[in-house]
Amino acid sequence: MAEGVIDMQDMEVIFSVTDSLGIHRESVRVELVKEDPGAIGLGAGGLVEITVPESGTVEEFAGRLRAELEGLGYTAQEPSDGEEDDWL
Repeated sequence: MAEGVIDMQDMEVIFSVTDSLGIHRESVRVELVKEDPGAIGLGAGGLVEITVPESGTVEEFAGRLRAELEGLGYTAQEPSDGEEDDWL
């Protein structure tokens, strides 16, 4: 995979954060190309818009992602009792 492009491992890290905050995956939009300094915000229709920074690791970015999403009002959710979505 080309440097600077999001891959499935990057998405797994991002989804581990958004899933834990109860954000539905269809409500998350991630830019396919990494770009410094990265960005996290709310877009039209309440979509969570994420740009992963090119410098650093996605794991490092995950801490910033969680903190900024919590700053936007998202809170940790308890795992559901056996009710999993189709993609899990």
